[in-house]
Amino acid sequence: MLSTAWLLHNIGMNSSSHLSASSDDLIQQSPAHRAVLNRLQALLPAESVITDAAGLRPYETDGLTAIRELPWVVVLPETEAQVADIVRCCAEHSVPIIPRGAGTGLSGGARPHQEGVVLGLSKMSAILDIDPQNRIAKVQPGVRNLAITQAAQTYGLYYAPDPSSQIACSIGGNVAENSGGLRGLKYGVTRNYVMGLEVVLPDGSICYLGNKCVKDVAGYSLKDLFIGSEGTLGIITK
Repeated sequence: MLSTAWLLHNIGMNSSSHLSASSDDLIQQSPAHRAVLNRLQALLPAESVITDAAGLRPYETDGLTAIRELPWVVVLPETEAQVADIVRCCAEHSVPIIPRGAGTGLSGGARPHQEGVVLGLSKMSAILDIDPQNRIAKVQPGVRNLAITQAAQTYGLYYAPDPSSQIACSIGGNVAENSGGLRGLKYGVTRNYVMGLEVVLPDGSICYLGNKCVKDVAGYSLKDLFIGSEGTLGIITK
């Protein structure tokens, strides 16, 4: 859909042969990668573009630590506009993108690719609004699951989905994985608590799905298509 930049990578792929290749080697081998890196460095502050092996090491795996592979580069945007610019750049040069939240998942959804860009959302961690009357929170994807409950407790509320990693996992990752938890049997999983999403599509366009209305039944429920899609359809930014 829209671009070849999105890459579904094989979780069973043998990565041992790729770990010896440095980021510099990959840049020299590919004009497309060289162009992308130059563009990323122009878009973001220097500390938000990681290419050295020591800096890449924390991103070589998610919670599924048995499989490891160094990514080509890691970027840490702070706004949805930056996310959209990064996606457009990678789409233009057919460079894979792997969205990443806190990296606590066990399904391999945030596993890197040796020639791809890991787009980390940890810097987008603001709670933008809490509406206690309508029991709705508007948050960025890097907000920790438990932080939402802590913010809502002021109003006598809490966020029900409680994966075992809730102290560390991010809400964007929860939505991408449709995370549940011990309370899921009684209260449901993440899908039951998402009213709307802002997402960046594979061509870099920004799309808004759903809204704050409980009765929103006109047309296709595209937000439900994104929930649980593990970053294969787009990147969640709100």
